[in-house]
Amino acid sequence: MLRMLKAAVFALLVLGVAGLAYLFFAPQPVAVDLAAVDRGRLEVTVDEEGETEVKEIYRVSAPITGKLERVDIQVGDRVLAGQRIARIRPVDPPIRDMRSRLEMSATTKAASAAVLLAQAQVRQAESDLKFARSDLSRAQVLAEKGVISSRAREEAELNVSVKQAEVRKAEAGLELRRREFQSARMRELEPNQMQLQGAEDQCCVAITAPSSGVVLKILTESEQVVQAGTTLLETGDPHDLEIVVDLLSSDAVGISPGTPARIEDWGGDGVLEAKVSRVDPAAFTKVSALGIEEQRVNVVLDFVSAPETWRDLGHAFKVTVRIIRSDRDDVLRIPLGALFRRDQDWAVYTIRDGRAKLRLVKLGKFSLTHAEALEGLTQGDLVVMFPSDKISDNTAVRQR
Repeated sequence: MLRMLKAAVFALLVLGVAGLAYLFFAPQPVAVDLAAVDRGRLEVTVDEEGETEVKEIYRVSAPITGKLERVDIQVGDRVLAGQRIARIRPVDPPIRDMRSRLEMSATTKAASAAVLLAQAQVRQAESDLKFARSDLSRAQVLAEKGVISSRAREEAELNVSVKQAEVRKAEAGLELRRREFQSARMRELEPNQMQLQGAEDQCCVAITAPSSGVVLKILTESEQVVQAGTTLLETGDPHDLEIVVDLLSSDAVGISPGTPARIEDWGGDGVLEAKVSRVDPAAFTKVSALGIEEQRVNVVLDFVSAPETWRDLGHAFKVTVRIIRSDRDDVLRIPLGALFRRDQDWAVYTIRDGRAKLRLVKLGKFSLTHAEALEGLTQGDLVVMFPSDKISDNTAVRQR
């Protein structure tokens, strides 16, 4: 009897030790976070940073090459259509060296001498004309008396006409020499002597504002020489804004005029409503921060919210644009945190009898927080959120 009792006690001890060993060495369920597959709203958006932009920007450029006088207006000043906003005057001639000055002086003196010569030629031509007229008077008297022939009188008349033409020729030559002398004197003047009294307004080209608005940017402010076509400043109406955002060409597919959007992180309170007004038909290449070439498309949006809600926005302000590609209710959806890749497929871990079960799923559209479940899941299924490498198919789990 005692022997049987000892055997029973020994057996109980062995079973107790074995049980403790099992409890100690047996795998413990992994604590996980769970979420349920449900039905609800799925909003698919394209998110990108954009900039506000004045719809009609007028870039004022220099019409000619010249010296721009300092621009007096400031950024933010309001201008009216036709108002003078800048002025360009001719470029000063280069400073001349001593040799050039001597050449100019000699040219001026030669031109002055040519004027004197032309004046003498005019006086000679006038004297010849006076003598020809006197000769014609004598010929007319003699012709009336029959002393000379009519041909001799006609020759005297012709001589007067020739002398008159010579006088006009000499006078024209004198005017030419005077102009040459004046031109030589002007070339001889130094740059600081070029400003003629009373010619201040006639020397320059006034640049006027093409339309009423506000000065957005001054690109060339200080006095300097500018080339024709140089942009001087930009004007526009800061209350007539649009939003420009460049999207990946793949994201722009399916977006069309009228697509709704939300404007966030713009610096003010609340969220602004907007809609797409234009999608550019051509893409452009842009290098990303990672050095990858991307094809981008400019998408332009108009504000839908009342202007007083975004009146603090200005030109080239940065905002976050959320374009709504689709918005549906009663969609079977799964949290994005439960998804992971298994080869070429999407997969999740569902819970059955306290164990994680690997299940491949087929997905539709993605939102910021959920994905549309097309196949592999049903409403109410529990899935493991953010599964770690401790979890595999048939791993025991418990809810954290």
